[in-house]
Amino acid sequence: MSRLRIFDHASPSPPRVDTADGAEIAWHLSAAGVRFERWRAAVAFAPDADPQAVIEAYRRDIDRLMDENGYRSVDVIRMLPDNPQKAELRAKFLNEHIHTEDEVRFFVEGAGAFYLHMRDEVHTVLCESGDLIGVPANTTHWFDMGPLPRFTAIRLFTNPDGWVARFTGSDIAERFPKFGE
Repeated sequence: MSRLRIFDHASPSPPRVDTADGAEIAWHLSAAGVRFERWRAAVAFAPDADPQAVIEAYRRDIDRLMDENGYRSVDVIRMLPDNPQKAELRAKFLNEHIHTEDEVRFFVEGAGAFYLHMRDEVHTVLCESGDLIGVPANTTHWFDMGPLPRFTAIRLFTNPDGWVARFTGSDIAERFPKFGE
């Protein structure tokens, strides 16, 4: 179940907000400039499904976002527990960073957690199948796919080169609970 927890950035507990209500999650995130939507994730895919088939299953919503926001490319990322680079990739994403473009993810299957460091708060957003999150450009954040990652996500970009991060050098992520641990 999707979940939002909002913490003081200096302390990971107790949370100021803790909710699994989709409308409440969207409201809190919208107030911070973050997009949160729930799409109908009714299509089940085989573990080796072609990325283009995944994109076509959600084409209408993808096209809507591309038209609204000027995104120019779309791809699919799939992470499974047997990925030999899972620990290396997890460690990379766990470092606080920014992007010069929005980071948009729709979780087709599985789950992952975004940690958004905004002003004096950290918003922890557990995204699961059917959740779309749009983190605005230049928002400090990190992502945790857990020690045994299992997700498929559609990614939208304005930069055709895809995921490009600028790391902040902050150790804030070390002070917050990890996803799946």
